Amino acid sequence: MGETKPIRSDETQKSQVDTETTARVIAEKRIGERIKRLRLKKSMGLVELGKLTGLSASFLSQLETGRVVPTLRNLARIAMVFSKDLAYFFENDAAAVFRIHRRKDRVRMPQTGVDVPTYSFESLGYMVPDRQMDPYFAEFFPLTKEMEPKAHMHPGSEFLYVLEGELEVRHGEQGYMLKAGDAVYFDANSPHAYLCVGKKPAGAIIVTLHQSPAAGPVARPPERSSPQPRPA
Repeated sequence: MGETKPIRSDETQKSQVDTETTARVIAEKRIGERIKRLRLKKSMGLVELGKLTGLSASFLSQLETGRVVPTLRNLARIAMVFSKDLAYFFENDAAAVFRIHRRKDRVRMPQTGVDVPTYSFESLGYMVPDRQMDPYFAEFFPLTKEMEPKAHMHPGSEFLYVLEGELEVRHGEQGYMLKAGDAVYFDANSPHAYLCVGKKPAGAIIVTLHQSPAAGPVARPPERSSPQPRPA
């Protein structure tokens, strides 16, 4: 019968995952940052989260700053509080979005649904997939007898900043005068329209914010599916 060789301590270490490697994997996944992001999104303090998970506030603080390595049991407790799957903490982050829209590449589009457009616009975000907002540059023309302002509405909110000229923004039954440097944020679910009230064209930046997912699905106009989306 052969002699059994003793297992050296260094061989044992090589066959096991050491604590340092585990900590590095946890750090790469930024689990602590993800927990903190979930907590702050709910405006929840460490003490409140501790009460819901049965973990101490001091332990949660160390967990968020990466000073301790969480167990699956502890992660499961936290995941349940925020209605997340355990896999959420180990998923790869989506690549950061960064898109430049050169002026020479943009296409100017006229207002749709009217015989004589009262404005034209250029999409500033058409190259961004799954965007949460639609930014535009719009130029509003001085009104003529042939022009008929057309009110419209859409889910979500809208922001407008006047770059130059004078503009009347109608929201519901009210009209508001804006000059260069003025801005307005409003509920886009109400009928709204824009009118250039000066003798020269007015320019503005418009941002339409999509409806929050919590409020239901976004009903976007069909025209937004084109490469150059139109302001609703």
